[in-house]
Amino acid sequence: MALTHKPVFAQTPKTAVAVCATAVTGLTGLSPTNTVQLMTAGAEGAIVTRLRAIPRATVTATALYLFLSKDGTDKYLILTKLLPAVTVDSTSDNPSVDFDFSETEPLRLEAGDQLFVGIGVSVGGGIAFSTQFSDF
Repeated sequence: MALTHKPVFAQTPKTAVAVCATAVTGLTGLSPTNTVQLMTAGAEGAIVTRLRAIPRATVTATALYLFLSKDGTDKYLILTKLLPAVTVDSTSDNPSVDFDFSETEPLRLEAGDQLFVGIGVSVGGGIAFSTQFSDF
């Protein structure tokens, strides 16, 4: 994007979803396994204003991972959250975990940046991640 003195605003709002079912391994390196791509920022970058995760099946407590990649290969762990143990059934509330991004405190991404998600323990029905973002 060429430098300008005019204000730049986020364009069309978008959503993206991903489901993780298998535990991530290899957190100490740049090539963790079993991550799932959630989104890619547009050619001018993007802002992420919401990221949530919700279990689709009963799960023990588990870490939720957010990775940033500049090239689609190397993945840098940038944020974790804890999903408490949840029994999923048709008569109970199924709590979600919010990653704390908002309109006033978004995650800003450069052009082409990719977000990947992962979980700490395998879950048969998986954990669904959803995000709201806008490209510039």
